[in-house]
Amino acid sequence: MEIRTLRYFLAVAREENMTRAAEQLHVTQPTLSKQIGALEEELGVKLFSRKSFSLRLTEEGRLLRARAEDLVKLADRIEGEFAAMDDLTGGELYLGLAESWQIRHLAREVRAFKERYPGLRWHVTSGDTEQVTEKLDRGVLDFAVLAEEPDRMKYNALRLPEADVWGVVMPEDDPLAARAEVRAEDLVGLPLFCSEQGWRREIPRWCGERMDELRLEGSFRLSYNGSLFVREGLGYLLTLDHLIDTRPGSGLAFRPLAPRLEANMYLVWKRQPSFTPIARRFLEQIRAAFGENA
Repeated sequence: MEIRTLRYFLAVAREENMTRAAEQLHVTQPTLSKQIGALEEELGVKLFSRKSFSLRLTEEGRLLRARAEDLVKLADRIEGEFAAMDDLTGGELYLGLAESWQIRHLAREVRAFKERYPGLRWHVTSGDTEQVTEKLDRGVLDFAVLAEEPDRMKYNALRLPEADVWGVVMPEDDPLAARAEVRAEDLVGLPLFCSEQGWRREIPRWCGERMDELRLEGSFRLSYNGSLFVREGLGYLLTLDHLIDTRPGSGLAFRPLAPRLEANMYLVWKRQPSFTPIARRFLEQIRAAFGENA
């Protein structure tokens, strides 16, 4: 299976049309059809279902697309790394980030780093711990920021300078908004939204035995999406401070949890990384800026 063939497959999956994909790839339609047919024969499955003038991915095709996207990205990255080996002005940097206000510290360092290396091209993907560490483990990312204690057997880590504070986002006219802080007993019987990661790990640490009394109405990977449901009166969002606009007049309010629940953020990388020159220089700058925080 060649990377070129995977690029062909991804183009057809994106366009859902063989003719448009062939035009985009600058190949003839018969050539493209032959390549897709050969790929299906090699894998022993049908990758597309053909309906009228469009193509739809089969279940097997959707699985291949998820794998092929990472493989093609990795191939592009390898090509870029070798092309940039002698380029002292830039290169490619790949980051996977948890959702946190503390990312501003990292963004500040990226800005300063780009001033030193104007040819820097940086790529950011967002996600929870499971999503970003999976890409880090596969070599798609150089660094990841996690909102939990990292596995020290697998990763080196630097703690970001501050900690995030957990709380509840609610309509600003909600009775709970009149309080300075929110306790577990205040949330009993209420419909709650939270990230799956937070609900499994941080919230039980906070409320202890009362966890069984709390009701998860729905989970969101992105706090912003959860806040839209809060605006519609569908529930209360457990999240970190500063991720949602809760300034006066915004229609929403944030109240911290009591007892106080904090989340440290960690920049992590594999214990035996294959760093590019630009990634190694970036780590040197981060260490200088953040120190050797455990």
